[in-house]
Amino acid sequence: MNLPVSKENILFLDIESVPEVENYSELPEVKKELFALKTKYQRKSKTSFETEIPVEEFYENAGIWAEFGKIVCISVGYFVTQGSARSFRVKSFYGDDEALLLGEFKELLENHFNGPKHLLCGHNGKEFDFPFIARRMIIKSINLPVKLNLFGKKPWEVPHLDTLEMWKFGDFKHYTSLKLLTTILEIPSPKDDIDGSQVAHAYYKEKNLERIAKYCEKDTIAVAQLFLRFNNESLLREEELVFAE
Repeated sequence: MNLPVSKENILFLDIESVPEVENYSELPEVKKELFALKTKYQRKSKTSFETEIPVEEFYENAGIWAEFGKIVCISVGYFVTQGSARSFRVKSFYGDDEALLLGEFKELLENHFNGPKHLLCGHNGKEFDFPFIARRMIIKSINLPVKLNLFGKKPWEVPHLDTLEMWKFGDFKHYTSLKLLTTILEIPSPKDDIDGSQVAHAYYKEKNLERIAKYCEKDTIAVAQLFLRFNNESLLREEELVFAE
């Protein structure tokens, strides 16, 4: 694609979210009603449109909506080039305190990725990750950083990158998962442990935030690999990956 963007100016990222509480029964009554209304169409059976999936069973999907979910991990990565040497630095913000991890992520943006040339990049980031983070910041009363304050901008005016959008080549109805893209482009798959549908279980049942962070970091690396592949650059080697302590 020969993108006119310096990869050193890009912050690659991925997020993992879960339902705000473990079980539907824990929601306040008003939020139970609102969740039922919000998901009424999605709960229609694929085999019989007259049949609805019980809202209690469907609640396990609540993490995909910022109004009913919360972020438990944001993983980021960025390129550092020194002469002919290249490295990719990876760091995760994760924990039970969503406001704290959002604040730490905001600090990174404001201190290191706040210039006019800086961009965010995710897979389906414009439709999911970027607005989800912004909505959760507002819910947690955190002032939006400049890079996420996109009020008034049309979708095509958002100055960020999205590897899904790149792959669409203008075909707006087309969706390709990160796993499928990494497979067909012969990029080492990041999906060798859990997948997105298992994150809530790992969080609420296993209490294993470290496992979630590792999964999230692999997706972040995969997004960076896609960017390199689209630009016909060599893929990252394991020795080029640097993980924050």
